[in-house]
Amino acid sequence: MSNTRIDARFAALKKESRPALVTFTMAGDPDYDTALALLKALPEAGADVIELGMPFTDPMADGPAIQAAGLRALAAGQNMKRTLALVRDFRRGDNATPIVLMGYYNPIYVYGVERFLTDAKAAGVDGLIVVDLPPEEDAELCLPALAAGVNFIRLATPTTDDKRLPAVLKNTAGFVYYVSITGITGSAAPDAGKVADAVVRIKRYTTLPVCVGFGVRTAEQAAAIARAADGVVVGSALVDTVRKSLSPEGKPTATTVPAVVDLVRALAHGVRGTRPVAAANAG
Repeated sequence: MSNTRIDARFAALKKESRPALVTFTMAGDPDYDTALALLKALPEAGADVIELGMPFTDPMADGPAIQAAGLRALAAGQNMKRTLALVRDFRRGDNATPIVLMGYYNPIYVYGVERFLTDAKAAGVDGLIVVDLPPEEDAELCLPALAAGVNFIRLATPTTDDKRLPAVLKNTAGFVYYVSITGITGSAAPDAGKVADAVVRIKRYTTLPVCVGFGVRTAEQAAAIARAADGVVVGSALVDTVRKSLSPEGKPTATTVPAVVDLVRALAHGVRGTRPVAAANAG
């Protein structure tokens, strides 16, 4: 497949010898217009790659914060068609920042895989993270996505041993997402030492960048993870910031976008204040 915006972004960051800040927000949370305003504000605040959640009623890998964000989005009328429209609207002002859709297979299956890939590519989507499709199901979505020029990004976890890792990495493209904890999103803080060891182990099997997420909430945690990884992923902390900014009726307020932007700036400062050994030494 030809290079995507994800490939180009990580190549540029490697030349700068710095890790990426990957931010997650939920499409349509708390409503379409606010979600779009957030998307537009993220790159300038310091986001290098944006993960955009596809709202789903049964997000098995997600903790309370992201579950709540998905439910808020669904209640506001968000669906796959509107999620792709969100990407198209974002692309009108930004053709460089990589966008990765993250979520579960059911909404894609219902939309129709071929139609979804055609529409996603046309909208400006660069990658997919679909957490409930294992390598054994690559023919279902992974291989068609790669053929369409969309990176399929796989998750590796603390329980992914050396026997399983080659299968996980086989058709992975863009970057590897290392889940730093066992459990759901936002449920615990990662151990930077264990993460560093895991990144080194994964890099024995791949030349792809390794980004680390689940449980990173502060600039200090992001800085600690960034010393070993090619990227740091922050999600629950951002969607929780959205929740805290809402009115008692659950509506956005004047503080919603600025609060998220302030947190992203702080996280970016933490990430960029480090020199990542793994990124500098990657093949």
